[in-house]
Amino acid sequence: MTSSHGSGGPWSDLDRPPLNAGALRRALVRPDGLWASLDVVPSTGSTNSDLAGRADELPGGTVLVAEEQTAGRGRLDRSWVAPARSGLFFSVLLKPDVPVHRWGWLPLLAGVAAATGLAKSAGADLSLKWPNDLLVSVGGEERKTGGILAERAGDHGVVVGLGINVTLREDELPVPAAGSLLLADAVSTDRDTLLRAVLRSLEQWYGEWVRADGDPEVSGLQAAYAAGCATLGRRVRAQLPGERMLEGEAVALDGDGRLVVATEGGGTEAVSAGDIVHVRAES
Repeated sequence: MTSSHGSGGPWSDLDRPPLNAGALRRALVRPDGLWASLDVVPSTGSTNSDLAGRADELPGGTVLVAEEQTAGRGRLDRSWVAPARSGLFFSVLLKPDVPVHRWGWLPLLAGVAAATGLAKSAGADLSLKWPNDLLVSVGGEERKTGGILAERAGDHGVVVGLGINVTLREDELPVPAAGSLLLADAVSTDRDTLLRAVLRSLEQWYGEWVRADGDPEVSGLQAAYAAGCATLGRRVRAQLPGERMLEGEAVALDGDGRLVVATEGGGTEAVSAGDIVHVRAES
């Protein structure tokens, strides 16, 4: 997530006031809660990199928010272009006491948490594109308004980063397929409110998942993701590792969080990693 605009100062764009770090800490950091600390920095290269570099010394539940990122990364080392204070750019350090083979559910969990939290607080309908995109509808067209990147960090940690476009205007979009909550006619674009809602939702879903020992079915995570996933039931094209292409209908999400694709030959293939394109139906 990189910025194409200078930050100027915290009040250089009055439509984009800075986050209130003190109020966020008072609302979210509790002795019996998940979030151990919350810091807001004016600018950094990458919140994921910042937390990953200190993962072994920091407690689980550390939250780092940046008003602007200058060297952020998405999946496949893609950048995310956004002006300062135009969105939510943050990472959380988690140290889940669940079997490691279930940690692959964390980016999907973050997607469910973000979508449900934003639906309540922003009043916008969001859907999930497998594995880690948040979609909104702008003028009847699906647009990406957010992305998630989860990375192993240190000996026992996972850093989950989220980037969510909140107030990007049409002339600020990095690519035509991008969107924002503002362009999706959200009833609220107050970033303090939205961040509180997403982190509370993430705390709730993470707690359910950990209490279920990471089981996606028992925790309700698998069903919730499938219910909100715009990819299921669609024709998709998957670019797989090794330059292999797979096309077919996305029919299910399996117990490992993989996308199950029904292929032309009548079989199915579970995709664990790849670039997914929703193929438009022929008119």
